[in-house]
Amino acid sequence: MPFEPTDSDDEEAGRPSPASNPSPNVPVATVTRLALYLRELQQLQRSGQQRIQSSAIAKRLGLNDSLVRRDLSCFGQFGQRGVGYSIVGLTKAIQAILGTDRSWNVILIGSGNLGRALSGYRGFNQQGFRLVGVFDSDPSKIGTKLGTITVSPLEELESTVEREKVELAILAVPASSAAIVAQRLEDAGVTGILNFAPVTVRSPGSGLTVVDVDLAVELQRLAFAVVNSRG
Repeated sequence: MPFEPTDSDDEEAGRPSPASNPSPNVPVATVTRLALYLRELQQLQRSGQQRIQSSAIAKRLGLNDSLVRRDLSCFGQFGQRGVGYSIVGLTKAIQAILGTDRSWNVILIGSGNLGRALSGYRGFNQQGFRLVGVFDSDPSKIGTKLGTITVSPLEELESTVEREKVELAILAVPASSAAIVAQRLEDAGVTGILNFAPVTVRSPGSGLTVVDVDLAVELQRLAFAVVNSRG
């Protein structure tokens, strides 16, 4: 039977129960939906709402409520059915599961049009991702400002990673440069890369996690969905 959290001590403190450590076999789609649940819960929290049922979360996202409960059950039993979720408690629990209950120092490689857009995205700060450096190899861009951050030369990448204890990086570079820059980041100690370059980046080592985001591929998926929705 699916479970929904009551006001247990763990849930009210914003911590999943000891049995809710995420499994390495949790589907990527489930993790993606957790981030969507968190976004909706944070909006509700700002509006002052205190509790919500899984059916209401599902309705906001166009999902089935049983899918919401099944996703959360991957991380343990949060309580009993029918009582509903404490929005504050479930928000804190999902943040802990996703690792966003802490602050992450992030650097951006590439200050072209996409890099400039990414650097100005306010959602990063709101979710605990602090941009501490922007790098480029183009001499005309080095020394310019992106918001409050001065674009630095790539030669300073390794020293910044060490000084700022950077763990995550965003790649917004041409496809031809992506693999080389990714290797430098891994060698410097970065453990996660969000890759916007239009090429798949893979590391021969096991210490680096890469998430590829290709906007053209996403538009192709959208076009496919629209075409098929027309029968």
